[in-house]
Amino acid sequence: MPEKNAYYTSEVNTMIDVGRLCIKIAGRDAGKKVVVINQLEGNFVMIDGQVKRRRCNISHLEPMNTILTLKKNATHEDVKKEFAKLNIELRESKPKEKKSKPEKQQTKKQETQKDNKPKK
Repeated sequence: MPEKNAYYTSEVNTMIDVGRLCIKIAGRDAGKKVVVINQLEGNFVMIDGQVKRRRCNISHLEPMNTILTLKKNATHEDVKKEFAKLNIELRESKPKEKKSKPEKQQTKKQETQKDNKPKK
């Protein structure tokens, strides 16, 4: 008995290789351009580009004719350089600044309770 998604595992899997430029066609990132970074088990690939780097089902990707010169598991910086050559703008995310936790201020009630405790 053939596999449920035999079309995607045989035909499309040969088209979607590392460096292939694709358009995401499903989910909240639909319409965004991505590049395949790594082929994972089954129908899944690792993508990066105008979306956050994540695992994606190949049935949610529409391959384009363009293949970028990227190595397997390329860094986000490498992807940025290749997208810049094609004049494709990427989403820039800045890491959140770590805020120091404010020190707890003792209220008068807590101070008086400490003073009234009998010493052993």
